[in-house]
Amino acid sequence: MAEINVKSNAQNRGSISSKRHMLSTRVDLTPMVDLGFLLITFFIFTTSMSEPKAMRLFLTDEKGDPMSVKESGALTLIPVSNGLMYYYEGQLTASNFKESNLKVMRDLILKKKANTKDKDFFVIIKPSDISNYGDLVKVLDEMKINEVKRYSIADISGNELAMMKIN
Repeated sequence: MAEINVKSNAQNRGSISSKRHMLSTRVDLTPMVDLGFLLITFFIFTTSMSEPKAMRLFLTDEKGDPMSVKESGALTLIPVSNGLMYYYEGQLTASNFKESNLKVMRDLILKKKANTKDKDFFVIIKPSDISNYGDLVKVLDEMKINEVKRYSIADISGNELAMMKIN
C-alpha cells in the first residue's frame, strides 16, 4: 500500500553531513480507484431513470352526443406551421377571424377567461393539415399553464380553410 524509501546503513555511514535526509513516500492509490468505480457502479444501478411525462387527455366515445358550447364563451385556435395561428371568438365571421402568432396566445386565453364565466369558457383547438406537431403541443401546454378546464381538439371545417386562404 504505502512504502517509505530508507537508505541502508552502509549508505548512511559514508555520509559525513549531519543534515537530515528527507524520506520519500509513495502511496498506492489502486484500492481507492477500485472503490471509486464500485461506488459509481452502485449509484448507476440504484438510481431510477426519469420517466417520460405525458399529458392526460380525456376522449369521448364516437357515439357520444356533441357538446353544446355557448357562443359567447368559445375561443377557437387554429395553429398552422412556423408559429402562425388563426383565431376567432364565438361564431366564425370574416370580421372576427384574425391572424397572429403563438406568442400572443397566452394573452388571448387570459383575456377571454377573465371576461367569461368559468362554466361557459371553452377553447376549441383545430389543427390544420399544414400545422406541425410542435405547435399543437405548444397550444396544449398553454391549456395546462392557464388552467383551462374545458377544451377540445376538433377537425378544421371547410369555411375555416377558405378563410385561411383569404388572409
